[in-house]
Amino acid sequence: MSRYALTVAILAMLVLALAILSLAAGPAGIGVLQGLSDMLQGRETIAATIIGQIRLPRVILALLVGGTLGLSGAALQGLVRNPLADPGVLGISGCGALGAVLVFYTGVSAVWAPALPLAALSGAGLATLLLLALTRGGTLVLVLAGAALGSMSAALLALTLNLVPSPYASYEIMHWLMGSLSRASLHDVLIALPGLLVGSAFLLGTGRSLDALTLGEDVAHTMGFSLRAVQWRVVIGTALAVGSGVAVAGGIGFVGLVMPHLLRPLVGARPSRLLLPSALGGAALLLAADLFVRLPVSGTELQLGVVTSLIGTPVFFWQVWRLRGRPV
Repeated sequence: MSRYALTVAILAMLVLALAILSLAAGPAGIGVLQGLSDMLQGRETIAATIIGQIRLPRVILALLVGGTLGLSGAALQGLVRNPLADPGVLGISGCGALGAVLVFYTGVSAVWAPALPLAALSGAGLATLLLLALTRGGTLVLVLAGAALGSMSAALLALTLNLVPSPYASYEIMHWLMGSLSRASLHDVLIALPGLLVGSAFLLGTGRSLDALTLGEDVAHTMGFSLRAVQWRVVIGTALAVGSGVAVAGGIGFVGLVMPHLLRPLVGARPSRLLLPSALGGAALLLAADLFVRLPVSGTELQLGVVTSLIGTPVFFWQVWRLRGRPV
């Protein structure tokens, strides 16, 4: 078995183990198999309710959101050829959250439910388009553009919170912005599922083109790959994946930065070899982080976005340290 296949197999088993552990974890001492059996047979038991309505949606969203964040980070890094590219670091997640919060604030989502994911998709898509327009400026321009997008979205989010008339509504928005799966439901899964799956399909299909781009745009063109087509596929895939994830889980950052960085020494630097492992690694990371926040460390559950940021920030500083002295 090759090193790549072994890495993928280990990550897949890790994801499966964490998913089972996540289904079993909780204050209610119920059997996972019994709960799943009751749920599938339509029995209205306590075990079926807890597994089917509370724990299973949380596990599904952790798998999908974490996987798509890791996948989109690997695809963005392959496209712009920059190890600092990540939906959270570059402000894509923040702009997606801004779109969702504006829909919350105006009350449109209460009238038309699809407005929430569509607003998050639009914010993430516009941010990705703007960043791609600036990628020719090098690492410094890309990071500065991402910082500007993040600052702008944070300022507009703060303005929205100031204008919200109810303190309780402001608290709810702030709580959601920090990222969490504690209120995940099957309805959330149905809202996010189409965008997450279609976005993942777009990104997974870019592997060969991203490999060709590592040889240079001219070489990729002679090999039959269009830079504009690849860019659009990454833009659409990232917008769908990140926007859908933000709509149901809030702001969860650094997953797309951490996983390609950790897996690159194991599977190689070719973008096509990083896509699937990064998706599996992202799913495993978010499942593990979600298990951690459910530990009874304090009286309240930690926010998922806080934990992923604490994990990802040292990795970000390490990447910046490695890039010091290089031309930008």
